This record gives sequence, structure tokens and C-alpha cells, in this order.
Amino acid sequence: MADTNLMPIAGQIDPVPTARDITPREDGRVDLIGLPPARIRELFEEAGLDTRQAKLRSKQVYHWLYHRGVSEFEDMTDISKTMRPWLTDRFVIGRPHVVEAQHSTDGTRKWLLQTDDGHDYEMVFIPDADRGTLCVSSQVGCTLNCTFCHTGTMRLVRNLTPGEIVGQVMLARDALGEWPKGKMDFAEDEDEAEYRADGRLLTNIVMMGMGEPLYNFDNVRDALLLVMDSAGLALSKRRITLSTSGVIPMMERCGAEIGVNLAVSLHAVNKDVRDEIVPLNRKYGLEELLQACADYPGATNARRITFEYVMLKDKNDSDEDAHELVRLLKQFNLPAKVNLIPFNPWPGANYECSDPDRIRSFSNIVFEGGISAPVRTPRGRDIDAACGQLKTAAEKKSRAQRDREAAAAETSEA
Repeated sequence: MADTNLMPIAGQIDPVPTARDITPREDGRVDLIGLPPARIRELFEEAGLDTRQAKLRSKQVYHWLYHRGVSEFEDMTDISKTMRPWLTDRFVIGRPHVVEAQHSTDGTRKWLLQTDDGHDYEMVFIPDADRGTLCVSSQVGCTLNCTFCHTGTMRLVRNLTPGEIVGQVMLARDALGEWPKGKMDFAEDEDEAEYRADGRLLTNIVMMGMGEPLYNFDNVRDALLLVMDSAGLALSKRRITLSTSGVIPMMERCGAEIGVNLAVSLHAVNKDVRDEIVPLNRKYGLEELLQACADYPGATNARRITFEYVMLKDKNDSDEDAHELVRLLKQFNLPAKVNLIPFNPWPGANYECSDPDRIRSFSNIVFEGGISAPVRTPRGRDIDAACGQLKTAAEKKSRAQRDREAAAAETSEA
């Protein structure tokens, strides 16, 4: 049973949640995933190790966690056999609890996950010809209320901890057999699935799952620093993109303290439309947002800011909108790329996707304005894993129903 209260916060108000770096467990043990080496050493000292021993053991454990991907202390072969039970009694190497795992016909995978205190959230893996991208959630629910987004219809429950964020990456590497290299478990041939010389399939991370990452800045930063740490998961910051709807006060800190690529959920080029579909615009206006993008540390033509633009029929998809988009991006001299996203439908949505010809016309106008504007191919629609569709639909299912579906899937595969 979930024991965390909902955070009753409207979309245009900054939430100030209670910070915590670890979710308490019923068994009293402490989950080490998501903690930096200094924090692990501190916990070891609190548990009774002397300073010298704590420093050594924390370094060993950190290596096993992130370079080897072990989930049991018994597998840490350079730690003495007498020390391993001591660690097991006090600590745990966590992974998110998998409630349901789904495979799309196009290869996309979605996991419904659950925290130790009983809350559901989702992550998605999207394989492409030359990369594999993991879409990571930062919150349980969302506070932004974007009207085109299914996740936006949820209430915000709480922020995910650094461990719950990093745990998504760890779980994906488990599933893909990537400790240290391997193949997709659903690929017929390893050569067909390799993206890099070392066999890594998870090559990119996007903070575009459930929640607004900049409303959980400290935990997102701490998690991504572990992902980028050369002694940790060692993924380059150039392969990580953080998406925001425009939490302007945190954008500069994001560039300075994390340094990852920036994506901005723009979706409209005038106040009235953006106020409707991205309510945060009522707090942080369009021109203020674009100026914050112009000031974003590290943005260059080599590391352009991505502007996400969902195509909504008769709402934001006219030729005039396209021309205004070009004008705005040039006015602020932004190193920009525009991702045009065909609207992904969900039950109860008040919008329709723009017609293909309308999307092509919009894209052509932006391209002719000198700005890249590819149309994103929808992925994972059949399992509600596409952009804007995440809402843990499986939370409505009973455990018995999920068991029946799993059994039916096994029967059909056989």
C-alpha cells in the first residue's frame, strides 16, 4: 500500500517537496543504488566500520555496483567472505520492482515499475538503427497539467530519489545484458543489434519520462552525475538530454551543474495557445523562456537546443505558426533543432494529430528557414509508450488480470 501523500500542486506553481536521498525499506536495510562514494563511506562508518575500512569497502562496492552491475554482495569476489554477510544484513543493492514489462511490435520496450513505498512509474527503451535510447522518469506523476499529454492528467505523488532514477538505467542494462556488453534479449542475431564496438545497446538517455526533471533538480542532478562518472556508469554528457517545459530559474543551474543537452517542450508560438496546452507558460512566458535558452551554458551549433513541438490539428500547425517559429528562434539567435512530434492519441484527449500533409508543410517551412525540423516517427504506440502517452495504464489492472495476460503471452509465444 502506498504510504506517501499526494503533492497537491497546480501546474504553474513551483513545488517544494521534502528532499530525501533514500526511500525507507520495511526491512530497515539501506539501498546503496543512487548514492555517491562519499555517502556510501559515511553509511559504512555509521554501521561500525572504521574510517580506513569504510573508505576501502566503499570504493570496492561502488565499482561492483556500476562497473559489474552485481545485485548481490555475495558476488563481490574481492571482498572477504566474512564481510559479505555483514553487508547483506545492513544494505541492499536495489532495482526497481517490475510490475509489468511490455514489448511493442516495433521493438520498443516499456516497463511499469514500483517504488519501495508502493508508487508506480514507467520507463521506455527505444532501439533505433544506430542507437538505443532509454526514456527515464524523474517523478511519480506530474504537476504541469499539459493538456495534450496523458501523464499531465495524473497528480504528482512525489519526486523519485537518485537511486530510483539511476535504478532505471541499471534495470535496462540488466535487461539488455550489458554488464559489460551483450545483446538485446529479443534480437535474433547479436550483430544486428550492436550499436557500438563494445556491444553497448543503451547508448543514450533522455530525461523525458514521467515528471518535470527541473522540479526534481537535486535528485536528477545527483543521479546523472553517477551516470556520467567515469568510475560510475561512464556515459558521456553528450549522450544525455534533459527535457523541460520551461522551469526558467533552474535552466542555468542545469547547464552549469549537469552540463547535459537541453530539450524544451515548446509546442506553440503565441501566448494564448501555449497558455492552454502548456500551463507553465502562465508563470514563465515564451520570450522569457527563449532568452533562458539563449543563455543556456554550453549551447552551441555543435550542441544545439532541441525544441519539441507536438503537432495538433487546427491548434498550432498552420503555415503562419511555422513562420513565427522560425522568426522567434532567429530573433534569439538560438542554435536550434526542432523535433516535430505527431500527436499520439490517448483515451479522453481533446486533440487530434495534424494531417501528414500539414506536418510536411510545417516541416518544409522551418527547414527553408535554415533550421532542422525532422518529423519524429511515433514508436511504441501499441503499448502506450510513445511521447505523451505515459500514464501507468497498467495501474488500473488487478494483479490477477496482469497474471492472466502474462500467461496468455507465454502461451502465444510457445
